[in-house]
This record gives sequence, structure tokens and C-alpha cells, in this order.
Amino acid sequence: MISSEPVGQFLSVWGEGPIWHQNRLLYVDIETHKILSYEPASGVEKIWDVGQRVGTVVPRLKGGLAWAGDTGFHFLDEISGVSTPAGDPESGLPDNRFNDGKCDPAGRFWAGSICLKKLPEAALYCLHPDLRIEKKFSPVTNSNGIVWTRDGSIMYYIDTPSKKVRAFDYDNATSAIAHERVIWDTSADSSSPDGMAIDSEDRLWIAFCHGGKVVCFDPKTQRVIEQIDFPCVETTACAFGGPDLRDLYVTTGLMPGREEPLAGRLFVCRPGVQGVPSQAFAG
Repeated sequence: MISSEPVGQFLSVWGEGPIWHQNRLLYVDIETHKILSYEPASGVEKIWDVGQRVGTVVPRLKGGLAWAGDTGFHFLDEISGVSTPAGDPESGLPDNRFNDGKCDPAGRFWAGSICLKKLPEAALYCLHPDLRIEKKFSPVTNSNGIVWTRDGSIMYYIDTPSKKVRAFDYDNATSAIAHERVIWDTSADSSSPDGMAIDSEDRLWIAFCHGGKVVCFDPKTQRVIEQIDFPCVETTACAFGGPDLRDLYVTTGLMPGREEPLAGRLFVCRPGVQGVPSQAFAG
């Protein structure tokens, strides 16, 4: 059995989007409008309030952070705390906001939206380094986990309400996706696939919201390899980190009406595998 422990002091209402970069973990608390940085070596936590719900954050090659939220894509200056808009492809959809995202191996920032009316009116987008925003996949209802294989040939993606993990052939030179297929249908599970990480052997580590667990699924064998249980039901996303990329960090959230002393905390565990380095936004 793999054990986990809470780390840091921050209590999220709905933690999401963890990513490891340069000896720190970045993540967000969607509902309190916060971007957070946690440095395990020192225990230092930094918090930026971006003034709106924020679904995802990634480091930026030019310095600072890139993020997406209620009003599209933005860049954050970590020193001043000031955010600059980079574009909003769904400005005409007031019931949508941006949710999870990551950068592909070439440094493009992929992020998708969620329709708060729970209708299939959201989409997955790509912010290119030249700041062009391209719609890549639709319709979806709640865009969530996204990762790429180490060789960049396959992209995995989750639209949470569908309960399906999809795969696409990926062209890293052009960002083109093709040959959509479902590699895992989790419909038999009462909980739903949410955020996702990938390890050095291209196995998927998927947090299940309402499930209190992170599950490792191997697309090659089509089998569940591991399950890690947590002391709170809303496990939202995960990311490998630490100096050897062998620490698995897991964000959590609060379930209304449910008393859980550790809900909303950031957790870490050692599942015995290694992750892959994250990519910064190249624009």
C-alpha cells in the first residue's frame, strides 16, 4: 500500500493543475482565484490572487507564468503580481471558463474550457508561441487532463463527464491531432477521471474526482496497474515532482457538506516510478 502525506499549509477550496518546474510545484485554487507555488526544500509558499477563477498555470520560458481562467489566457509577472491578457477565444460564452491544461513537448500551451451549465459547449484550445489561439477539439463539457508520450507521438485527453480517456496521434511539428480513439472507458466507476500525469514508461496517472484516489493505467496493456487512496474524496489532479521526479503531488478540494479534516490539502506520495520533465510555454 502506498502512503501519502499532506504538505504545505494552504487549504484549497478546489485545488487543481499541479506542475513541477525548477524545484517548485505550481498549482491553482480555482474558486479562490489563487495561483500557488510550493517549494518542498524550504517549505516556502507563494500566493498570487489573479482576481478570477483560474483553471491552469504553466511556467513561461520568458519568465513569469502563463495561466487560463474566466477570461481566457493570461501572463503573470511574479514580482508585481500583475497579469496581462493574451486572448480569450470564448469571450462570447459567459457560462464557460477555462479549466485544466499543459504545454506540449514543443512548448505550446494547451488548455480547455468547461461549460458551467454542464452542456457540450466547451472546447480544447492551443495557445501557440506566436500567441495565436487555435481551437483543437470540440464539443466537450469539462475539459480536463492532458499529457503527451515521451516521444511526442500520442496525446491523451479527458473530457470528465464522458468518463473516457481519449488518445490522438500527435504531430509535434505542427500540433495536428488525428485518429481519435477511446483507450479507457471508466463508466463503470461511480467517480470521474479528472487531472492526469504521465510517467517515464508512458503510463497514465489519473486523479478521480469524487473517488478519493489516483489510478495508474497502462495504455499498452489496457490494464490498471496501481491505485493510491487518499483521506478525502475530491482528488482532482496529480503531477510528478521532486529532484528525481519520483514524488507524486496530488491536489484536492472540498466536498460541500462533507467533513474531512484533510480535504483541500496538497498531498505527496512515492509510487515507485519516475515522471517526466514539464515543459514551459515557449511564447
